[in-house]
Amino acid sequence: MERGGMILGVIADDFTGAGDVAGILAGAGMRTALLPTIEDVAACREDAGVVALKTRSVPVAEAVARSLAALEALRAAGARQILFKYCSTFDSTAQGNIGPVAEALALALGARGVVVCPAFPANGRTLYHGHLFVGDQLLSESGMRHHPLTPMTDSDIRRWLAAQSRGAIAHVALATVRQGADAVRRALDEVKGLVVVDAIDDMDLRSIGRAVRDAPLVTGGSAIAQGLPDNFREAGMIGAAVADDRIVSGPAILLAGSCSTATNAQVARYATDAPSHAIDVERLMAGEPVDQEARAFAVRHAAAAPLIYSTVAPAGLTRDESNAGIVAAMVERLIADLAADAVARGTRRLVVAGGETSGAVVERLAPGPLSVGRSIAPGVPLLYAGDLALALKSGNFGGEDFFKDALAVIEGRQ
Repeated sequence: MERGGMILGVIADDFTGAGDVAGILAGAGMRTALLPTIEDVAACREDAGVVALKTRSVPVAEAVARSLAALEALRAAGARQILFKYCSTFDSTAQGNIGPVAEALALALGARGVVVCPAFPANGRTLYHGHLFVGDQLLSESGMRHHPLTPMTDSDIRRWLAAQSRGAIAHVALATVRQGADAVRRALDEVKGLVVVDAIDDMDLRSIGRAVRDAPLVTGGSAIAQGLPDNFREAGMIGAAVADDRIVSGPAILLAGSCSTATNAQVARYATDAPSHAIDVERLMAGEPVDQEARAFAVRHAAAAPLIYSTVAPAGLTRDESNAGIVAAMVERLIADLAADAVARGTRRLVVAGGETSGAVVERLAPGPLSVGRSIAPGVPLLYAGDLALALKSGNFGGEDFFKDALAVIEGRQ
């Protein structure tokens, strides 16, 4: 089969989310490129091009402008359908950015009845009666309620989205989804604007995927993408693709800038038998030489895959959102510099925890288009830039042994 040009264009609001959805698409047989910048889109010749933006917590107007710029580039590259990918815990504030970006994309594409579905059952994110669950907890009762930038204090996605959006928010209940793709399609055809659609397992997501076969725009967590490749395959647009599965050895460094409950547990587990160094945020803000200390630690333990982290137990997070943003930017900059220093010294295995942190690291490294490899954990694929292997994960993803597992997978030991 002769295959040429982009079919699906994906706009992701952070880098780990971009890697997450790229891994799902590649695993489903779509040739997929992860594009760290909008400028990389023009050279993409894959079935799917995933643009990694960093728009989750920037001002609304900036998020909308950058997303529309990505849309223009993807459409110019030939994309027939657009997926706007955001976090499966719907990370956002009352002002945005999910609602404003989704509405702007819908307006630009002339789309109506646009699916909103952050569900990711494999990672415990399910949507029922419009409420988002994390495992057996409502989102508003999970660790996400303490997030310093996007505290999720309401699990009703309809209500949360309505606060961010200009238009009315519709809902397609699970009972309709269970009737199949045709029922979902009819329900979407009857409404305008953004539509929260329930899903509690992968079969629900596949039904939704079939229902949006002809939709110009789909929005959701990365798991919504698993139902899209079948549509292109049935139309004869794609065949089979094999994910990159190379082995990379050599020095490694692990960097964590997420304060999620999952990352805190992962840091604690890895630190029990590996060199680890905590970034003292208060001293960093005071202008003390915290950066020099972290660099010295990284050099001293370079042969032992050291971990350098800045995490805060959920109960200790600040409620001052503006101050939290300043702190986060400082930590991201330091971790990005540490990553660049390590790569310059010959590090070839790089593991980073935290969506915003990963975005800062990739922005600093400027690796160009990334090849997608096999998954380390649900939502976390390996990525390759030449002889550099990267494992970039959202803060909430992965089991407690994620850091150890990531290093083993990269080396082909697992």
